[in-house]
Amino acid sequence: MSQSEHTNTTWLFEITPKNKFFSLNLKEVWQYRDLLMLFVKRDVVTVYKQTVLGPLWYLIQPLFTSITFTIIFNTVAGIDTGTVPPFLFNLAGITVWNYFTACLNGTSDTFRSNAGIFGKVYFPRIIVPLSIVVSNLLKFGIQFFIFIVFYLYFYFQGAAVSLNGSILFFPLLIVMMGVLGLGLGMLISSLVTKYRDFSNLIGFGVQLLMYLSAVMYPMALIKEKLPSYGWLVEYNPLAYVIETTRYMLLNVGQISVLGLGYTFLVTIVVFLVGVLIFNRTEKSFIDTV
Repeated sequence: MSQSEHTNTTWLFEITPKNKFFSLNLKEVWQYRDLLMLFVKRDVVTVYKQTVLGPLWYLIQPLFTSITFTIIFNTVAGIDTGTVPPFLFNLAGITVWNYFTACLNGTSDTFRSNAGIFGKVYFPRIIVPLSIVVSNLLKFGIQFFIFIVFYLYFYFQGAAVSLNGSILFFPLLIVMMGVLGLGLGMLISSLVTKYRDFSNLIGFGVQLLMYLSAVMYPMALIKEKLPSYGWLVEYNPLAYVIETTRYMLLNVGQISVLGLGYTFLVTIVVFLVGVLIFNRTEKSFIDTV
């Protein structure tokens, strides 16, 4: 090929370094949507492919956690859930909480666990954490179905539970939890490439965060029993999502419009910062991972 012919050649795709300070790469993600679906399928199939119980783990984990919480916090510690059965109260919070932690844990090791793929072929790196958030929607759907089954059981047993009219906005809460988990996960994944021991703190941090997110108790209780430490829960955006979930599904507690606005703002900020750090890390992580 002569130099003039080479100059006039029109390339279908041209891979160049990204120089933008911030970019969501939405157009590029859409072009690779088939790859996104392949990653989603991989995440769903491979996790439980060689397990004895398979997808049943989706059901076992929230049920046993709810039973444990009911025995420890409601029976032993005496936490009152009002007219709502304690098991159903705990299951509602755990179902939503599990989706957040699944997104966070799955995306927090993106660079290290996919270094082999990233080093061989190009595609928008954000597709990998995004596929984890999407695939975990299936897990959430299964667990939420189990919640509905127990909800109907307690309802026909005469328990004082009812749906609130604001249930129509429940999908928005799930989206918010997924975006927040995605943002935090991308941020942590970027830090892990340089600070390996940071990954060891994730499990402990998630457990501690659960106790500060009002998963197993009403927010009003911590303000009443421990007013000096109530601010730890009030400044936790996850607590407002959990509390609002129980209000929508069980008609217990209350909705804090100010708290949800605060949660939305934190979610957007964390997501944007996570994308910014993630995009900067993907340019040089292969040298440090």
